[in-house]
Amino acid sequence: MSEAKFEVQMLHDRVMIKVEKDSGERRSSGGIVIPATVEQANRLQWGEVCGVGHHARTVKVGDRVLFHPDDQFVVEIQGEDYLVMRERDLHAIASERPEHGTGLYL
Repeated sequence: MSEAKFEVQMLHDRVMIKVEKDSGERRSSGGIVIPATVEQANRLQWGEVCGVGHHARTVKVGDRVLFHPDDQFVVEIQGEDYLVMRERDLHAIASERPEHGTGLYL
């Protein structure tokens, strides 16, 4: 007998995010290589929105969002880790729908 499959629907203002895997090491603007083992205390991360609740007003599925890694909960679905947080805990959205942008592009 096979297991029943359930579709995950986010509630209220919750957002589900798939964290982007970074290569680990980074380069500073001066060209200095920063190894993956160096952690910065207040470094924000980018991720892709995979699901939104009915009360989320700004973000849509497919948007890239900026968030702090300590502001979320982790859930594993089909062997993949996703983050769940409130929409208000997101810091920025990178999308193709420019409305009130900063003039900066990824």
